[in-house]
Amino acid sequence: MPSSLRILFVVGARPNFPKVAPILAALREHENVVGLLCHTGQHYDPELSGMFFEDLGITAPVKLLGVGSGTHAQQTAAVMVKFEEHLHEVKPDAVVVVGDVNSTMACTIVASKLHIRVAHVEAGLRSGDRSMPEEINRLVTDAIADRLYTHCREADNHLSHEGIAPHKVVFAGNVMIDSLLRLRPQASPPAQLASLDLPEQGYGLVTLHRPALVDSSDRFGPMLDALVELSSELPLLYPVHPRSFNRLKGFGFLEAGAELADLPTFRGSNLRLCPSLRYLQFLWLMDRARLVVTDSGGVQEETTVLRVPCITVRDNTERAVTIRDGTNQLVGVNPTAMLTAAREVLRSPGPSFDRVPELWDGRAGPRIAADLVRWLRPSLSLVSGRVANA
Repeated sequence: MPSSLRILFVVGARPNFPKVAPILAALREHENVVGLLCHTGQHYDPELSGMFFEDLGITAPVKLLGVGSGTHAQQTAAVMVKFEEHLHEVKPDAVVVVGDVNSTMACTIVASKLHIRVAHVEAGLRSGDRSMPEEINRLVTDAIADRLYTHCREADNHLSHEGIAPHKVVFAGNVMIDSLLRLRPQASPPAQLASLDLPEQGYGLVTLHRPALVDSSDRFGPMLDALVELSSELPLLYPVHPRSFNRLKGFGFLEAGAELADLPTFRGSNLRLCPSLRYLQFLWLMDRARLVVTDSGGVQEETTVLRVPCITVRDNTERAVTIRDGTNQLVGVNPTAMLTAAREVLRSPGPSFDRVPELWDGRAGPRIAADLVRWLRPSLSLVSGRVANA
C-alpha cells in the first residue's frame, strides 16, 4: 500500500474558499490522500469565515496563521514567516495555492525554497496591468509553481507566451463554478434582508471594493452618485466590504452614526447598503438580480454562468473570457459609461446569449484532484499536460 499523500491547501481571503472546496471534496474519493487546509488570515472575519466553511462543506482540518492586515510588504512578510513554520510542522508532499492574493504568492515562494512542489489553481490569468498587486502575484506565482491549472484557453496562451514549459500546464476548467453549480439549489435569502422588497429580476446588486476605486474619493464619489441615479430606475442593494465601509465613512459619504446592520439607504435613494453576506446568501441574490455592477473578478465569472448581466467598473480585466463567452461588459471606472450600459440592460428583454466557457461544467475539482494524485505519484500513470474530461 502506498504511503499517504499529504497535500496542503492555502486560502488567504474569502474568494479562495469556493476554489479549494471542490478539490478537497474530490480528494476524499482517492485512497491514501490527506487534504489539509491552511488559512493565512490575510482577510479574516471569524464569523463569516466559519459560515463560508459551513456553506461550502469544507471539513479539512484548518490551521489559522492569523496574519491580519497591513501594507503589502508587511502582510507578505508575515505570511512567509508563519507559513514556513507551518510547513516544518506538517511536512506536506505538495502545496496547492489558488487565485491571486498576497498569500498565494508568499506561500508559493516559501514552499519552493523548501523544495516542496507547488500547484497553482487559476493560473495564467493576466490583466496586463502591473499597477494591480494581484497581477504581480499572478506573474510571480506562475513563474515558480510546478503545476499550473488553467480555467480558460487564453490562460494557456499567456503561460506559453511567458515561456512556461507546456508539460507544467493543465487545462482543467473553472473550479469556482463547481461550487456555484453544486450549491445553487441550496442558496437562500438573507434573513437580515427580510424587510426589503427583493422580487426576482426587480433589483440590481452592487459589489465595489478594489483600492483603485474605493480608495479615491474622486473616483468613489462620482460612481456612488451614478448608482444613486440608477437606483431611481432599479432598486440597488450594495453588500459593503469592510474596506469600502471604512472609505465611505472616512470620505464623509455616510451620515454620522450610520451602521450597516440598520440597512441604511444611501442619501435617501433606492441604493441600500447592507453588511457582507455568507456565500449561499450572496449566491441567492446574484442569481435573482436583474443586473450586477461590480469590480470583482469572481463575480464576473459567476454571473456568466448564472446568465445575469454584469457591468464591470474596471479599466481592465484578467477574465476577458467572460466578455467573449459570457454576460460581462467592461466599462472602465467611468460612471457615465456604467449608467449607459445599465440602461441598455434595463431596456433589453433579457440575456440573449447561451455560451458558457469551455469546461465550466462543475467537474473541474475532480479533474484537478485526479491529476494531482497522478502527478504526485508517478507510479499511477502520470499524465502530462492535459487532463481528460472527468
